[in-house]
Amino acid sequence: MENKYTKIDLNQWTRGELFQSYINNMRIVMSLTVDVDVTNLIQFAKCNNLKFYPIMIWVVSKVVNAYDEFKYSWDDKGNLIKWDYVSPSYTEFHKEDENFTKMVTDFSNNLFHFYEQFMLDKEKYKTERGFIKNQPLNSFDVSCLPWIKYNHFDVHVFDEGKFLAPVITWGRYNLDHERSMMPLTMNIHHAVADGYHLSRFFIEVQKLIDSFQ
Repeated sequence: MENKYTKIDLNQWTRGELFQSYINNMRIVMSLTVDVDVTNLIQFAKCNNLKFYPIMIWVVSKVVNAYDEFKYSWDDKGNLIKWDYVSPSYTEFHKEDENFTKMVTDFSNNLFHFYEQFMLDKEKYKTERGFIKNQPLNSFDVSCLPWIKYNHFDVHVFDEGKFLAPVITWGRYNLDHERSMMPLTMNIHHAVADGYHLSRFFIEVQKLIDSFQ
């Protein structure tokens, strides 16, 4: 599928001046961790004989694609662009050799369509290690630390400070007063998002999880 995008005119964009100020003068990445209640999602996975990991990837992908601030990037000429949609670039851990496969499953608004493709991709690349070649550019980063319940997790992207896509991570969920609570982290460049947008991500993730029956 062709990766479609819109080129951004900074002079016409309501955030244009603010964006340029951060990119030119103060390149900041915000990081926030929030405990989310994933009880409904765990129960949904069990009732439907599905795995939690791909469902959670779909949940964050659904919210990311609902808001423009998470879909900005650069074209090959250095112009700011906004993708029509973005897909999760996630890690699949292999316990037998303690390595991982980094792959992208094309995002679908339909959970079951996405889940099916996820499982096909997992099987297709099960013997591969590292980054699968020719990954689409319209992607954002997702990873998981299911071995530990953390309070905060930060990812440093060592580029020239212009990486705009969100980086999302979550850890192990634990029971707290009969609810399963899980740390969820997002890193996002301040040029494209403020604290309001960062907070809204977690609020909408929780709303979407709560909607599962």
